[in-house]
Amino acid sequence: MTPYLTRNVLKYGAAMLPLLGLVAPAAEARERKAEVAPYIEIQQVLVADLKDGSDVLTYTSVAAGIETSIQTRGAEAQLNVRYERRFFYQDNLGDDYVITGLARGSVQLVPNLLSLEAGGIATRSRVDLRGAAPSNTVGNIDNVTQVYSVYAGPNLSTQVGALDVNANYRVGYTKIENNSTGALPPGQIPIDIFDDSVSHSAGVSVGMQPGDLPFGWSVSGGWEREDGSQLDQRFEGKYARADVTVPVSSDLALVGGVGYEDIEISERDAVRDINGDPVIGNDGRLVTDETSPRLLSYDQDGIFWDVGVLWRPSRRTSLEARVGQRYGSETYFGSFSYQPNQNTGLNISVYDTVSGFGNLLNDNLASLGTSFSSTRNPLSGELNGCAFGQTSSLCFNDVLQSAASSSFRARGVNGQLTYNTGGWNSGLGVGYARRSYFASPLGADAAVNGLVDQNYYANLSVGRALDTYSSFDANVYANLLDSGFVDAPNVFGLGANAAYYRQILPGLQGTAAVGLDSFQQDGFDSEITASALLGLRYDF
Repeated sequence: MTPYLTRNVLKYGAAMLPLLGLVAPAAEARERKAEVAPYIEIQQVLVADLKDGSDVLTYTSVAAGIETSIQTRGAEAQLNVRYERRFFYQDNLGDDYVITGLARGSVQLVPNLLSLEAGGIATRSRVDLRGAAPSNTVGNIDNVTQVYSVYAGPNLSTQVGALDVNANYRVGYTKIENNSTGALPPGQIPIDIFDDSVSHSAGVSVGMQPGDLPFGWSVSGGWEREDGSQLDQRFEGKYARADVTVPVSSDLALVGGVGYEDIEISERDAVRDINGDPVIGNDGRLVTDETSPRLLSYDQDGIFWDVGVLWRPSRRTSLEARVGQRYGSETYFGSFSYQPNQNTGLNISVYDTVSGFGNLLNDNLASLGTSFSSTRNPLSGELNGCAFGQTSSLCFNDVLQSAASSSFRARGVNGQLTYNTGGWNSGLGVGYARRSYFASPLGADAAVNGLVDQNYYANLSVGRALDTYSSFDANVYANLLDSGFVDAPNVFGLGANAAYYRQILPGLQGTAAVGLDSFQQDGFDSEITASALLGLRYDF
């Protein structure tokens, strides 16, 4: 099943897929295996600003990490986490550290009935789409902040007679460290930055497959809530819906659903000074006025509907496409999955949802399968924007494009292609993300109310084993960022890096890497940075 359908199986009525037998085929019996690979690294890195030849930075990096993959009948997990300490030689730079990682896991508590899943990510996010867009995040950088997010919850799936019963619950926590946006275009004021939040999501559905009746049906309901500390923001949504599925042929069905939902987003005002201006704290965020009444940012309730098709011509190809009315306007969403063989996988999803930063990041994590490869920038050690798997792949660019505190309506399209053949391993992720922000016109963050930002992005990863002892990989990325603010120019980022790996002794590997990163913004000096690295890694 595609990531989009997995994430929205209850929310959008995609639990109707079993009514046609259109679920993805059961996974073949897996060989029991568990691979745990802890490692340590030491690296010497040089970073040079090609726009200013006098600005050259060198530092030593010491890192420790672990890569784990578990595949058994009762549990599946993937973990890639790394802690890096950087020691700079320049007097104006203090030593720092970076924690990055991606994890997903699932365990069967009661076989074929109850499971527990969890996920987590530690990475970097841009703060403001109007600011700098550095990808090699070394030294005194602006407009980049550390992000942590975790979630966990049970899933129930069973049959009661002829009825299919599904239920799930998830709790998540997301935290963003504070950081400066740096220089902004003239006349622009910084956005309010997300701090942390606790999110909840629950859903239940009951349905029946075609057989006793010439059509399938289901009823479902769900609840979502996110409580953010910044301006005491609160997102709460409840919905109920009914769906029908009408088979047209053995591989095609018409689907339709209608429901009722109630979504409310609110916040508190900021503390005001004697001039009535919002007060900004030492962390760069607006200071919440705990005595302020709640201010409504978004209130949408009423009937919504959607219709579409489900098509599954083979076990390896599936398509869902729907159109309808929701969130006060037209809505379009769907997914396409194609795995013609074990070496190729294509996943495309079109999404439309109202969410907050923490809830959307948890949704993205939950969409990622438990078997994937997450590549890293060989120079900075940080995760690249996408994770690729055979049955599910995902790019986090849509959620990490901005760390604004306000909730939003997110629409866009994501596509991921994996192709592994002849010793080559490659993954391509492309997408477009659009956010429309909600904030109270009476509050301190009113400037972003109705703001629409956009992000176009692409990530390409290629790797190959050259022989028994050596390999290489390369990564290319590009993104175009449009903040939506009046008189704020777009930001274009482009970069590439490549690394060569050579086994020196059993467990000991040498690394040589080079990279080129740049971003350009009208009205500002462009930045072009070259990097080089020599390092050693020991795998235990």
